[in-house]
Amino acid sequence: MDGRRRSDSFRGAYELTEETPVYVISVAAQLSGLHPQTLRQYDRLGLVSPDRTAGRGRRYSARDIELLRQVQALSQDEGINLAGIKRIIELENQVVALQQRVAELQAAVDGAAAAMQQREAAVHASYRRDLVPYQEVQQTSALVVWRPKKAKD
Repeated sequence: MDGRRRSDSFRGAYELTEETPVYVISVAAQLSGLHPQTLRQYDRLGLVSPDRTAGRGRRYSARDIELLRQVQALSQDEGINLAGIKRIIELENQVVALQQRVAELQAAVDGAAAAMQQREAAVHASYRRDLVPYQEVQQTSALVVWRPKKAKD
């Protein structure tokens, strides 16, 4: 195995996303513009719940930092109390979960519709081509006169 493959597999195992908890509380406080004690208070209230290390230290992700900024903006700029902010966050999380569920259900409906169209196409393909659909003719009292074309001399 060459070094490049080992490097690729190592990088894949430790790929950073916005959900990856990497920031200690002091760095998270600087990035969010809040005091570390404020972050601890938000954690106790359940507003922003960072991951924990084996030693119980807090580790914040980029998403947690953004949520801290949002909490601060709602508190300072909008004048919403912390209980209200907690409810707003819960409702936003619920909306996201419901949107994901709607997307899942829409995908299931689309899959079922595609399967139904395939089955319908298979049924239509199995029809015998020598059969002609019957359509009932309405009876009328109209008289149709047919005259043959005159031959030209």
